[in-house]
Amino acid sequence: MKKNLHIVKVGGHLVNDSKALDKVLSAFASLDGAKILIHGGGRHATGLAKKLGLTPKMIHGRRITDVDMLDVAVMSYAGLSNKKIIAALQDQDVNALGLSGADGNCIQSLKRPVTDIDYGLVGDIIHVNTGVFDSLITQGFVPVLCAITHDKNGQLLNTNADTIAAQVAIAMNAIFDVRLFYCFEHAGVLHDISNPTDVISSLTEIEMNKLIDKKIIHQGMVPKLSNGFDARKNGVGDVIISNVDALINKNAIKTVLK
Repeated sequence: MKKNLHIVKVGGHLVNDSKALDKVLSAFASLDGAKILIHGGGRHATGLAKKLGLTPKMIHGRRITDVDMLDVAVMSYAGLSNKKIIAALQDQDVNALGLSGADGNCIQSLKRPVTDIDYGLVGDIIHVNTGVFDSLITQGFVPVLCAITHDKNGQLLNTNADTIAAQVAIAMNAIFDVRLFYCFEHAGVLHDISNPTDVISSLTEIEMNKLIDKKIIHQGMVPKLSNGFDARKNGVGDVIISNVDALINKNAIKTVLK
């Protein structure tokens, strides 16, 4: 029988709000058994870019990454954001280990081909090194992944953290019974963004596409859900989108992907 593995992805707003992040990390620390944390940090990267005189660009909720923006992303994601999270988890007696995809060759990507949109130095994942994660977990470490991967030819690549969470969940599902949790500031996917209590309790991919067409689901929620459904279609049993309350209370309000 496979052991349980919690994979939690924490979003950019929570990463940049110290009180909210502390609450999430405390809840994450309380989870029993094996666990992996994946974090974004896009809002911090955007703020840093503006301080450096750069203009961030987004298309369909995804960041355009030129050479300068990649430097900012690496500084922000793999540097300050990751190490603050590591330090906070160590304070919670969680023996966390911060990683980019280049560390231990744990996540390898290819630069996204240019089609109608040139995303720049953005990576699409082609391999997750499950042996690295399994070994670290067996030794009592808790991997904490930022949104940077590599192509094994010396190039770092910016990679959507929601995608990393889904692809790690899919790969690790061969070894563990994986529960994938997308943790952000709302209690789930909302019918109406102005009403935080109007949560869609369960969602199929067909229903998602209808809500996208109606502009009810848009921007950054689109890649989050698309990745979540990719995980479901590839064998991950539980995929949940909610806030920190649902991370520690199974009866809390949440969106469950079907």
